[in-house]
Amino acid sequence: MYPSLTPPRQVKIGDAAAFAGVTPRAIRHYHAIGLLPEPERGGDGRRRYGYDDMTRLLWIRKMADAGISLDDMRAAFGEARDEAGDEALDRAPDIESVLSRLEETLATQEAAIKRRRAAVQRLRAVGSPLGLLSELVTDRLSHLPPGALRPSDLDALLVTERIFGPLGAAIQAGRFIVLATHPGLQAEEDRLEAAEAALDDGVEPDDPRVEELAVQRCAHEMAVDQAIEAAGLDAAEEKIFEIYDAGLKGEEGTEMSAATAITKMPYDFSPARMRCVELAGRLFGEALADARSADS
Repeated sequence: MYPSLTPPRQVKIGDAAAFAGVTPRAIRHYHAIGLLPEPERGGDGRRRYGYDDMTRLLWIRKMADAGISLDDMRAAFGEARDEAGDEALDRAPDIESVLSRLEETLATQEAAIKRRRAAVQRLRAVGSPLGLLSELVTDRLSHLPPGALRPSDLDALLVTERIFGPLGAAIQAGRFIVLATHPGLQAEEDRLEAAEAALDDGVEPDDPRVEELAVQRCAHEMAVDQAIEAAGLDAAEEKIFEIYDAGLKGEEGTEMSAATAITKMPYDFSPARMRCVELAGRLFGEALADARSADS
């Protein structure tokens, strides 16, 4: 004789959740948003779920597994709650639009997965943290030996990439290539950075050391620029522009303008150091303009 298994006419929320593969909390949320009609309660005040409730719950689970949003599920079931209360309003399901949105979402997710996989491959190829920067940047620096870049160099590239995007960081990378391959220039860079860091709040902006250091920084940047040209890195930068224009724009988009981003990145420079930076930048711009005028 075979055992007789008699299914229950209704089940409690815990059994409903276990059968559907969801949590009781999820079921309560479905009730709250009008996706799953709230069933009658038993004598003990607890909800009781019948066959129709369970089939609806199973379809919800299937749609969730397919990546369909709760709002789209509600549209597909042809139900929506009005803003005033729990009254259900009939609405014709628009399955085609639901599927179109789902395809767009999946395409976005696939692109994100592709970018992450590429990032993992870069990390394996060039190491961390360099491999975390955009492909446009890591490709330009991957030929350098391990340890050639200082942590501060990588920090600077990271900030530049956030503000100006991968293209800006890839152009800046040329400077660090020169410093890493020219010990004399790197030593002068280290000396200048230490002297600039010494321009703390105890130094007045009009201190003669500020202008002297700005002149030295300008001369150093001119030497770096000449080394970039001598190494042919400026020609490589033109190729980078071509690659970027062709569509290889890196993994991250900037979420704000460069002008806005600059105001949100703290540097904690003293007034004296800020004056030194501004003066050195002005002197360098003038020196570049004079050099180009002489060449033309």
